[in-house]
Amino acid sequence: MSEVYLDHAATTALAPEVRAAMRPFLEGEFGNPSSRHPLGVRAAEAVERARGQVARAVCVAPRNVIFTSGGTEASNLAVLGIARAAQKHGRHVVVGPTEHACVRESALALADEGFTVEFARLDGGGALDLDDFARRLTPQTVLVTQMLANNEFGSIYPVAQVARLVRKLAPRARLIVDTVQAFGKLDCSLTELGADGVILSAHKVHGPKGAGALVVADNFAIAPLVHGGGQERGLRSGTENVAGVVGLGIAAETAEKLRSATAAQLARQRAVVCERVRSIAGARVLEPGGSVLPSIVMAIVPGAPAEVVMHHLEARGVFVSAGSACQAAKKELSPALRALGLSGDEGRHALRISLARTTTDEDVERGCAALIEVARELAAVAR
Repeated sequence: MSEVYLDHAATTALAPEVRAAMRPFLEGEFGNPSSRHPLGVRAAEAVERARGQVARAVCVAPRNVIFTSGGTEASNLAVLGIARAAQKHGRHVVVGPTEHACVRESALALADEGFTVEFARLDGGGALDLDDFARRLTPQTVLVTQMLANNEFGSIYPVAQVARLVRKLAPRARLIVDTVQAFGKLDCSLTELGADGVILSAHKVHGPKGAGALVVADNFAIAPLVHGGGQERGLRSGTENVAGVVGLGIAAETAEKLRSATAAQLARQRAVVCERVRSIAGARVLEPGGSVLPSIVMAIVPGAPAEVVMHHLEARGVFVSAGSACQAAKKELSPALRALGLSGDEGRHALRISLARTTTDEDVERGCAALIEVARELAAVAR
């Protein structure tokens, strides 16, 4: 029987059209985009086509797209680069309460450099506490980060409202939004969000691993982290990963084109998953703040720890995760789950099921049936 993959928040399979577009640049088209001969020119043209595709997906000019090795590098460039470039205006940074580790750890690195770094909070219902956010913003704030949708439990945050607060209370600050999980399901245009920059990662939308982008608005400085030949407007030196960039371009274009249809499909499938989870005695679905991505279900399943449930599912050919892939190796409650106010025991029973446009209704039914079966078997053993 075929395997059922329900861990798309960790990564997605490479789409056929992406693989086809990348293939020439993994085979005969091996030129360096900085070279002036025909092989180099063709490579440079491919990079610029991809830049245009990414730019159109988030409604900016192509010059505003900076290619990176993925979402982590893009986040580091945004957080460290913007804050360092703006420190003559202030050394205060406000970070969203449930940011990905690549944003959170970059901010903590700024604290080691003498910046004042504050973390916003969630309210009692798990929604972003906008009053608390507003209290933290000052005229000396130079950087604000707030993800659009959480990668562990799927909460969608009111980024446009945060943007209005930033403009009013911290006019020198730049708002950077992690859209890695949201892209392809929500509108991630800079204009819609009111953001100064967004972070993208190819492998979350059926593109290749090792390719991402920081997309920024005009007219503000970023201090580069990587120095060298001056590629990517001097903000990310190094020979471009042409095949990866081409894959990101096609993946971004396709994800945006199919966004409405994908969101509708995922919402329907998510409803089925939630219904099946709630049929398990004592199980519940985490939906903090009320507005969640259609692609993520965070289930609290009583009984055996989530990692045990996960391994029993693996034996049946069903793949989910116990929390986020980035947190799994740490064996501890993630900062995002702590921000929700979950106890350590609740966190140990948190199972993430995540869908993508390639998820079939049969995948959902088989995965849920396996989860219900495993939960019953483990409950019987516990008795």
